[in-house]
Amino acid sequence: MTTRATARVEAAPNFLVNLEQAHAFFVLQDAPSAASRLLRLKSDLREMVAVLGWSPTGGRPARFLNSRSAQARLRAESVRRLAEQAGLPNLREFILEQHVVLYAHADTEVVLLALKHQRQLTYSVGQ
Repeated sequence: MTTRATARVEAAPNFLVNLEQAHAFFVLQDAPSAASRLLRLKSDLREMVAVLGWSPTGGRPARFLNSRSAQARLRAESVRRLAEQAGLPNLREFILEQHVVLYAHADTEVVLLALKHQRQLTYSVGQ
């Protein structure tokens, strides 16, 4: 028995920029292994897309939205604007091996908004 996807999953332009930035970092960090590390990340992302296709709430609630500092609230607001632009009300995070994916969702649609390494403090959400 196969599980059919119930939600459409798309990537926002910002997410694609973040993926390119991750690849550039892989090259800077260790050029000989960069290509294989990018392939691994893309494989993990494909698995995530499959999960989110049948369960848009598969990630955890976006914890940073409850931050108390003024600086954190400003960062959270820029992320909320991304979700508003996508027209989706809920923000969640999906944890991969070394990366965290921020996404907005409704019952039938998921938009991947941003990608960051687990050691990065904030998401790069563009302007």
